[in-house]
Amino acid sequence: MAFPLIAAALGLAEFAPVIARWMSGDQPETIAHQVLDIAKKVTGQPDPAEASKALAENSLLVAEFQKELIKIDAELEIQLMQDRRNARERDIAIAQAGRRNIRADFMVLSAAVGLVTCLWTLSSYAETLPGEAVGIISTIAGIFGSCLKDAYTFEFGSSRGSREKDSFAAMRRQSA
Repeated sequence: MAFPLIAAALGLAEFAPVIARWMSGDQPETIAHQVLDIAKKVTGQPDPAEASKALAENSLLVAEFQKELIKIDAELEIQLMQDRRNARERDIAIAQAGRRNIRADFMVLSAAVGLVTCLWTLSSYAETLPGEAVGIISTIAGIFGSCLKDAYTFEFGSSRGSREKDSFAAMRRQSA
């Protein structure tokens, strides 16, 4: 049941590309249900294929559909920020207890070692490795790089995350 549901939601991504990003997240079935419910409500069509057809034929319906999806995007962003805040609170509590977050340190170190190993392998053996192996190792290096980027984003924040982290830290100082 999950695959057809997700496929139907992805079929609506032509009207709102953000849907494709959501489907790669933690809760694709839940998001797919929400997207399809919105499409059905906006178009008045009970079938996802008919809803998609109605959207293709009416730009006003597309605008309404996108407006409703913006609400979901805002909810997902709030959930993500709350999740990061909880993780940051945990890190603050660990530091205040005089301990180190060994798990996080190990994860970052492992990602860095993995990235360096992949890059070293590519630079040392690229001429003798088959193209498929180079592609796979490059993909793995990209994954390790993404892990490091996520660690830096968590630790130092994006511009929005930094503002949130700074305001959260200020609130903690005021309450202490």
